[in-house]
Amino acid sequence: MLRTHTCGELTKKDVGREVELSGWVHSRRDHGGIIFIDLRDRYGITQITFDPSSKVADSLKIKKAWEEADRLRNEWVINVKGKVVARPDNMINPKLKTGEIEVEVYELNILNKSKTPPFELNEEKFHNVKEQIRLKYRFIDLRRPEIQKLLDLKDKFIRHIRKYFYDKGFTEIQTPILANSSPEGARDFLVPSRYYPGKFYALPQAPQQFKQLLMVGGLDKYFQIAPCFRDEDPRQDRHYGEFYQLDMEMSFVEQEDIFNIMEPLMIELTEKFSNKKITGLKDGKFLRIPWKEAMNKYGTDKPDLRFNLEIKDITEMVEGCGFGVFANAIKDGGIVHALKVDKGAQFTRKEIDELTELAQSKGAKGLAYIVIKPNNVLQSPIIKFLGEELAQDIVRRVEAQEGDIIFFGADKWEIVCASLGAVRDKCGEKLGLKDNNKAVWCWIVDFPMYEKGEDGEREIDFSHNPFSMPQGGLEALENQNPLEILAWQFDLVLNGFEISSGAIRNHNPEIMYKAFEIAGYTKEEVDNKFGAMIRAFKYGAPPHGGNAPGIDRLLMVLNDLGSIRDIYAFPKDGQGRDLMMNSPSEVNKKQLDELNIEIKEE
Repeated sequence: MLRTHTCGELTKKDVGREVELSGWVHSRRDHGGIIFIDLRDRYGITQITFDPSSKVADSLKIKKAWEEADRLRNEWVINVKGKVVARPDNMINPKLKTGEIEVEVYELNILNKSKTPPFELNEEKFHNVKEQIRLKYRFIDLRRPEIQKLLDLKDKFIRHIRKYFYDKGFTEIQTPILANSSPEGARDFLVPSRYYPGKFYALPQAPQQFKQLLMVGGLDKYFQIAPCFRDEDPRQDRHYGEFYQLDMEMSFVEQEDIFNIMEPLMIELTEKFSNKKITGLKDGKFLRIPWKEAMNKYGTDKPDLRFNLEIKDITEMVEGCGFGVFANAIKDGGIVHALKVDKGAQFTRKEIDELTELAQSKGAKGLAYIVIKPNNVLQSPIIKFLGEELAQDIVRRVEAQEGDIIFFGADKWEIVCASLGAVRDKCGEKLGLKDNNKAVWCWIVDFPMYEKGEDGEREIDFSHNPFSMPQGGLEALENQNPLEILAWQFDLVLNGFEISSGAIRNHNPEIMYKAFEIAGYTKEEVDNKFGAMIRAFKYGAPPHGGNAPGIDRLLMVLNDLGSIRDIYAFPKDGQGRDLMMNSPSEVNKKQLDELNIEIKEE
């Protein structure tokens, strides 16, 4: 070993000890002929000194080390030997664990030099560094204590998860990375086959089929810290290309059994790996909110429940009223919803315009509003169309008070939910209602099995996971309107972020064929796409279900990080590029020829 101690462990009890340290030069100062170096490794910083008048060793040795130290610059890698001494009282640094001591050096070995780094690692100066520079020189960025703490946190996080599932009798199993293309809701990453020209593997969007096949194989309780790959646009809570999820599946279970396994784990992770206090429990359990109720009340299926702003239906109240925007929306089969925002009367005209633009970005034509002024005076351009009496009835219906504002959505149900949901979320942010000291978990349950097709090819399509069991089984598929059938599907939500999706699976071949038939798939297409699962289910598949929380997203939300990219050692940028390794990159013609691939010239 090139060290007897790390740079984060020496204290006053080590005074007088001869030690050997290795690390990076964090900073250098010359004071009256004495050279001070802050030596850094991942464990901390120790101040080392080169003093030509020191008596800790032979004077020639000390002088040689001092002369060598004059060459040192930031980020050089060095090894030193010296003696631990106590710092003078006026030089103690209480911010460092090692702040009461320093090491007087008598031997210096320069292990490696460094070019001048593209940015300083001093946290006070770091905030101005552009992300592109950070990611291009990620190997330097990784030296920052903040990044190392996050990676260490992720390591402990995953270890805790593993222990939890081991203790519950689960088996960790690795599923294939080279898999088959599957309709999981995002684009696949395709891998061309050299052996079979024109055929492709796909990197798994999730181990969905494999974990179900494990249940057919009798493994009973499975989990995995699973790498998943999806070619979808990056955003704050979605890393481009690859991510990790806690994948789990159990046999002979119902929905409640999965909740009973997952809730204690999420409570433990919240309490151990965040500073948040869990609120909003009902009888010690996470809230369960039906999907339709969540959409109507909060305008989204991943509601932020740290604040109580709720949307209310006023369609019947305003049907046939004098305000054409409301009346015409209802006449065309739409709805009218109202969102009361406590203390929202403080919004400026500019802020209301910004909220209107937000609603329009979700498909709304505009954003009507009523402001409740002192003495219950209503201010709004729409009062003259609604009439004072109806306007006051609406105020009473939504329980608005002086100083509040009411926003309205009038359109198709989907548009009203999306637009008012976005406005609700932004109002919570503007009014400081998103308390980062709170963690409010909930399950969204009773998702619709189907939705209207959007691609023009299918009249009806799956709205969630196609492998889910419909509530009511085969009888529901044969007798109900497809758009009214609910599925045993659920999402786990924390503070406005979807953390996990899950379901009780469709394990019956007859029910699966029928479910896919309603979505426009022939029996042959199902056999071709999901042949392994259908074939397996014909040999005795147990009822089973599971879910898969996103590990990186959960860590991000628990620690209020600005971007999910902070969780990764080597993240892609916002355009899906690895700036450090320069990928994606071109490959040579020989590689393409081996794979029978030709690049189409634009």
